[in-house]
Amino acid sequence: MLRILFVCTGNTCRSPLAEGLLRMRVHQEGLAAEVRSAGVSAMTGGPISRNSQSLLDEAGFKESISSLAIGAADVEWADVILTMTTGHKRSVIGRFPYAVEKTHTLKEYVEDDARILQAIEEREQLATELQLKQALSQTISVEERSRLYALDNTIPDYDISDPYGGSLADYRHTAEEINRSLDKLVKKIR
Repeated sequence: MLRILFVCTGNTCRSPLAEGLLRMRVHQEGLAAEVRSAGVSAMTGGPISRNSQSLLDEAGFKESISSLAIGAADVEWADVILTMTTGHKRSVIGRFPYAVEKTHTLKEYVEDDARILQAIEEREQLATELQLKQALSQTISVEERSRLYALDNTIPDYDISDPYGGSLADYRHTAEEINRSLDKLVKKIR
């Protein structure tokens, strides 16, 4: 059984939406997956946002979700950690470096364009090499910087929009964005 942990900031808007929507699909389609969510700056036990709850109710989700501050036990439980933004990904990896291999943004994890996947892999390798050079006080060439910038411009933005404080329409837009990624995720975990 695949254990998926969604992560956002306060675990009140995006990650509970992703959790609830995917849990419904797991149940409906009989997928072998468990789904939870947490936040990098969450307070455990708090309610999720009213608009996220409204959208989950509208979708037919009958369970309860409360906010959860991410902890080591959650990270260890998860087979894959899917964050809502690159910043969340950095935060998780910064706090739990041993989880680097299983931590991705949701959109990055479900990316299926081979050209983009190749650019991501090259960018990660180059960024690591350049960080090492910088740590060793070695010069980074203009060509290396240019290649890194070119790769950055090839890779799409993998952040899911934050509806916090917005209208129900803003939350609906975010839910649609999450659902498009969940469509790909369901195909991937089948």
